[in-house]
Amino acid sequence: MDIHVLITGAGPTGLTLALDLHRRGVPFRIVDASPAPFAGSRGKGLQPRSMEVLHDLGVIEPVLASGRLDLRMRAYQGREVVREWDVHEGRHPTVERPYARTMLIPQFRVEQVLREAFPQPVEYGKPLTSFTQDDSGVTAVVGGETVRAKYLVGCDGGKSFVRKQLGVPFVGETHEDQRMLIGDLRISGLDRDHWHQWGGGADRWLALCPLPGTDLFQFQASGDGDPSLELYREIIRDRTGRDDLVVHDATWTSLYRTNIRMVDRFRVGRVFLAGDAAHVHSPAGAQGMNTGIQDAYNLGWKLAMETLLDTYEAERKPVAEWLLGMTTAIMMSGQPFERRGDETLQLSLSYRTTDGEGLQPGDRMPDGITDQGRIFDLLRGPDFVTLDFPGGPVLVRPDGYVAAIGRSAVDAYFGANPVTQLHHRRVAARTAA
Repeated sequence: MDIHVLITGAGPTGLTLALDLHRRGVPFRIVDASPAPFAGSRGKGLQPRSMEVLHDLGVIEPVLASGRLDLRMRAYQGREVVREWDVHEGRHPTVERPYARTMLIPQFRVEQVLREAFPQPVEYGKPLTSFTQDDSGVTAVVGGETVRAKYLVGCDGGKSFVRKQLGVPFVGETHEDQRMLIGDLRISGLDRDHWHQWGGGADRWLALCPLPGTDLFQFQASGDGDPSLELYREIIRDRTGRDDLVVHDATWTSLYRTNIRMVDRFRVGRVFLAGDAAHVHSPAGAQGMNTGIQDAYNLGWKLAMETLLDTYEAERKPVAEWLLGMTTAIMMSGQPFERRGDETLQLSLSYRTTDGEGLQPGDRMPDGITDQGRIFDLLRGPDFVTLDFPGGPVLVRPDGYVAAIGRSAVDAYFGANPVTQLHHRRVAARTAA
């Protein structure tokens, strides 16, 4: 066997999985058909739960240094400002929720941070062109080279080659009447302290959002046609009524069509699907990049330990179903930039299998302060962790979700999944501060 895991697709999903496997010392390769990293902003909203994931992976500091949490919305009629608001008004960090708001950060910067966190280079310009699997592994052809791996993970986007080769249906619909022109532009004459919007009807909507850490604005506008710098200049002049906004150039342009689709299976034998390869949806609510990151975070430790692999689909498929419904509802509301509900933060997502009051197995373990330090810092790393609280132990999975509560339940969990005990440590945090 050449490697343990072959990852195809080097977006946020594949890179998160690669970083998680790297810190576990698991042999992997990550390949991408593109000749170089993608240069466009694409997704630009990082949710609090994803920030917690990046905290655990040890890369939250450069992410926080690159993004912005306090950008207000500003609506115009021509030059006149008609409204300003904060979609996360009243949300502040707490001990249990240290990250309380969506962070604005271009996707290419998130990818850069993840790439720089592990020494093994992404193999660009190496498309996966075929694969077969048997009882012991997967044989794949990558860039003309035959590779043998125990597992293959398709993180290769909405047009996933892996998904198509598996014959897994991508069920849903394409809204051909809902199109949006997008791009990254250099613009002068506009401040970078607001997310600027113009409207007057769905067919005249325009938004210009400054991308933190860059001199770019992300351009979003209702419309159709071949994306071009001249078309974008014309739309800005027409919809703002301003001739003092100078569009210098564009580093990326695209036409987006709303697709709402998901797979009926996340796993076929030794091959897994994650991120956009498994689910695509409206961009409303800033969920896509985040859900892919959390797919990878759920799957990484299971691949490394080769245990509980069936629970990947059982846990992540309901999340994808919820995601499609929630983002579609935001899109159809006609007010995608109003105050966001707590569900968009992804902090309340749970893998519970039973109901109950208070903290339950399957819930996200909240942060907190103990006499041994901050809970998230105690959990950081690739292991299962037993936190010995005054009221009894809580066993936390490597992805930050509760596995079991109470001594008998912890013992039962290890008894049912013995390999997990080999990747386990205990913290005697006997008193909460």
